[in-house]
Amino acid sequence: MATSQPPLRFTSHKNFVYRLVFATLTGRTVHISQIRSSSTNPGLAPHEISFLRLLEAVTNGSQMEISYTGTVLVYKPGLITGSSSGAGASSGGVIKHELPAGCSRGVSYYLLPLCLLAPFSKAPVKVLFTGPGVITSSTPAGDMSVDSVRTAILPLYNQFGIWNNIELRVLRRSNPGPSGKGGGGEVQLVFGHQVRLPKTIHLMNPGRIKRIRGVAYSVGVSGSNNARMIETARGILNPLSPDTYVFSDVSPAPLVPAPEKIKPLGKKKIGLGFGLSLVAESSTGCLFSADVASPPEGGQAPEDIGKQCAYQLLEVVSKGGCVTPAAAPIMLGLMTMGTEDVGRLQVGRDVIADESVIQLARDLSKFGAPGWGLRDAAGENEQGDVIVSVVGRGIGNVGRKVA
Repeated sequence: MATSQPPLRFTSHKNFVYRLVFATLTGRTVHISQIRSSSTNPGLAPHEISFLRLLEAVTNGSQMEISYTGTVLVYKPGLITGSSSGAGASSGGVIKHELPAGCSRGVSYYLLPLCLLAPFSKAPVKVLFTGPGVITSSTPAGDMSVDSVRTAILPLYNQFGIWNNIELRVLRRSNPGPSGKGGGGEVQLVFGHQVRLPKTIHLMNPGRIKRIRGVAYSVGVSGSNNARMIETARGILNPLSPDTYVFSDVSPAPLVPAPEKIKPLGKKKIGLGFGLSLVAESSTGCLFSADVASPPEGGQAPEDIGKQCAYQLLEVVSKGGCVTPAAAPIMLGLMTMGTEDVGRLQVGRDVIADESVIQLARDLSKFGAPGWGLRDAAGENEQGDVIVSVVGRGIGNVGRKVA
């Protein structure tokens, strides 16, 4: 008779999303306590509860128990079914997920972990993010924009043999609303390539930057802001990389319901602003991204945004390695779930020393993954990069019967 394993115990809200993702992939129950227990606003935040609802929609059989104060969560994962029989699946197999108006995190907060689950799903994952809380730009909380997810994160799945029928559509753009909350955008993710096991990778040559691409966007404001951001950014980047092209996108501000006593069906514009997303691609296919958007309270010139984003991109490239801090959890997570072989990845010292990456290593060891092997990168390397060796667990996709 099989006995159930005791739940893995974690504390605090840090790395909350990836703990739930790896619990779902490994099938282990987790018990998370002391969630903002010492805060003036204790318990789970609106964006975390919304992510739990998203998990419930793309899985079948998941159970969640939240304490009265919201500071303790017990999560028992189910099978990742994708959009076939999800709780929110509508006609056409698309899960419509609404984000609350008080959401202060960008939609990439949901997209990155969802893309980590999608390759191991039983059926394709099709999710439409809508509602008054969808923010497509980068946010003050540190989330990247949807453009960077599309151009700098999704292409990395090619390294693992996951490349077919993956699409991220921005149907309606939005910057953060007043106080950085809410946006009213609309984004659709289609992830239709499911695999039995991700391939083992050996990515140890960062190469040299050969091209820079980007998207400048203005939402509900003058399109001349785009031209000013692009001109400033190109002035910094062109002497370093002549192959620099930035696309300009101007869109109207989204409308969200704002009922009043005299106008019960009234609406208001929200999410006005502008921003810039830049991605540098190296000769070996490594991608480095940078994101800057105008602050919700305004008062920053487009030239400052363009200059800040260009310098941020140069800073990310200067950290060395083959991945950025934002992409490290995705790459290392897929390497851990892959075939039972040793994969190698070269990362910069500043990336491996990042607090979130260190916490990820601790959490993965709790889920039963072997420890990482670290050694200095040999060869003509002036930055002192580190080679991370990861042994795959061979968890794979239990819902998919053929490779």
